[in-house]
Amino acid sequence: MPAPIKITYYSDILCVWAWIGQRRLDQLVTKFGDRIEIESHFCSVFSDAWGKIEGGKGFDGFNAHLCEVVAQFPHVELNPRVWLEARPRSSASAHLFVKAIELIETEDGVALPWPERASAKAAWALRCRFFEQGQDISSYEVQCTIADALGVARARIEEKLCTSEAITALLRDYQTCSDHAIKGSPTFVMNEGRQRLFGNVGYRLIEANVLELLRNPPEDQASWC
Repeated sequence: MPAPIKITYYSDILCVWAWIGQRRLDQLVTKFGDRIEIESHFCSVFSDAWGKIEGGKGFDGFNAHLCEVVAQFPHVELNPRVWLEARPRSSASAHLFVKAIELIETEDGVALPWPERASAKAAWALRCRFFEQGQDISSYEVQCTIADALGVARARIEEKLCTSEAITALLRDYQTCSDHAIKGSPTFVMNEGRQRLFGNVGYRLIEANVLELLRNPPEDQASWC
């Protein structure tokens, strides 16, 4: 059996397009199964969320923009008070929490496919808590309620935070983004960086790229994508 096609996925948990586009990533996994391998990393679009928003449309304007955008996608439902009440200062705290869970999975030898891992479920739960429920996901207590629901011990997460293992893993993600010139969230990277899809990209386009790679062209033949 040929090796699975590796898809490296970069996103910021506070990015609305990553929340909206999660359905496309899930559909890829449903259709292609073990023929693809998802490797996820975080990028730092909202590392200074307040500075980013206040330097742009402001919280009122950004809320109005998100409401207008999300109205086009009936598969998701946005909390109408998003960014008006709960205002995470940074996505980094949520990223750090997920990296701690990833480290625990590695330590335990977890080899589940991407969508079944606790870390992937935690990232999705954080997005839903913010965009759907309007909770401040930079709060450690909010994060811990997600850990409890997933059966991940708080003490083990705190260990990864206190030993700096989690922050090291997160900074490694951010450095990877810099090294590979990742400009935003979400970004799909395939074919050793030759194929990149960024932002609000339709599922059919992503699928076409995967199908072309699965066709397995000879080494001297470039992919058409």
